Amino acid sequence: MAYATIEDLEARYGEVDADLYPRANALLDDAATMLEARVEVDASDPAQLARLRMVSCAMVNRALQAARDDAYGVSTSSYTMGPFTQSATYSNPSGDLYLTSGELRLLGGAGTVVASMRAEVRCGC
Repeated sequence: MAYATIEDLEARYGEVDADLYPRANALLDDAATMLEARVEVDASDPAQLARLRMVSCAMVNRALQAARDDAYGVSTSSYTMGPFTQSATYSNPSGDLYLTSGELRLLGGAGTVVASMRAEVRCGC
């Protein structure tokens, strides 16, 4: 079950081309699956559902933007005048769904587990 709709996505990030609707809907479903693997969802908590909707839209927007031809998502770029060099590195070139550390914190976790264990030293003397 997706936590956001195409309308939610468009309200936050602008119009989605009609030919991208099937992909966007599939990505919204995938985002929900990823979120459910990270968060225990309480369907009776409207604040949590609002956060899940917001994060779902952000995840899907990043994935959809990867297919654009403009500079969205460029993390590094360089230009040279002579003899004409230009390069760019994209932060999400394959359009993967992912959660940022800020989104993980918003959902109630940093995605990191801290553990400790006691080391035992044995002497073979």
